[in-house]
Formats: sequence, structure tokens, C-alpha cells
Amino acid sequence: MHEIESQESDIFSQVVKKAKDVIYCGVCSFPPEYCEYGNFSGKCMEWLKENHMELYIRLYSQDPLIIEKQDIIFEEKEKIDESNKIRTKEETKGLKKTKKNTISKVLIKRVERNKRKYVVIVQGLELYGIDVKKASKLLGKKFATGSSVTKNVCDIDELVIQGDHIDEIYNYILETYPEIPEENIECFKDKQKKK
Repeated sequence: MHEIESQESDIFSQVVKKAKDVIYCGVCSFPPEYCEYGNFSGKCMEWLKENHMELYIRLYSQDPLIIEKQDIIFEEKEKIDESNKIRTKEETKGLKKTKKNTISKVLIKRVERNKRKYVVIVQGLELYGIDVKKASKLLGKKFATGSSVTKNVCDIDELVIQGDHIDEIYNYILETYPEIPEENIECFKDKQKKK
């Protein structure tokens, strides 16, 4: 009986295979065979050369042209990345300067919401350092209507005030916020439809 159990355990041990130890790259976390398809192939080759020389020789020593080619590609990628970083920094600096240099305007628009109902949208108050939420609350109390702060498509805060109060809002903004010059406030009314 004891012999039968030992034979069964030998059979099971032969069937169960030992798991393979797979080496993963320390740079891109792919197996080294797939590093060439990643973004960091040059760095991956250096890491493999330093940490697992036998695998490096097996994978890359067969074709020295491939190694040179990958080194060149890696250097070109680094140059492109550096130039992109410099370009994006310059663009952001330029955008900041243009934002400061442009005349900031406050736009007041009347938009038809539903048949004969209108909302007034005010944009650009934050350019003058005005807290948009406080302004929304003040306008809502002043005109006894609902007012809220929303983000438009361009991710800019805008006030939405219910009702057709465009002229009153224009005058109220001039009185309440003297830091906004009258020339920098523009009103747009959409045309009312004829019956």
C-alpha cells in the first residue's frame, strides 16, 4: 500500500511542471524579448546589459547592426523629446503673455432657453479678480431669479441668470464693479422671433 502511494506521488510530480522564472525589464516591465517594441528600447538594452549579460548577449549579439540602429533611434527620440519640452515651455510662456496683453472683455449674452423664456449669460468676470460664485449670489438676490455658475465648452466659468434682465445686469455690473471699464463690457441680444 505504501509503495502504491509513493508511485502515485512520483507520477504527480512528473506531471506537474515547474514554473518558469521569467525576467522582466526594470525599465519598461516587459520581458526583455519585447523591450524593442516599447518606448524605452535604448534604456532597456542598457539595463539588460548591466543586470543580465547572458540574456543580452543571446538577444542582441547576433546582429550588431540592430544594436547600432536601436542606439541611433533612442538618441533621436531623446532629442525629439527635449525639443518638444522646450517648444511646449515656450508656447505656454507665449500664451500667458498673450492673455495678459489682450483686453479682457466681459460678455453679456441673452439666449433663448425655451420659446419665450430667456437666460442671460455673463462671461469674463474672473479676469478682473471677481469671485464668480459671489457675483452669482448677488445677481440672484438682486433680480429674484435663479442664477448659477457653470463651465462652458472652453472650460471657462460663466454666470447663468434666469430671465430677460440683460440691460439691468449691464447697469448693475457697472455700478457694483467699478474696476471693469464700460468699454470692456459687451452685450449681445439674440433676435426675437416674429409670430
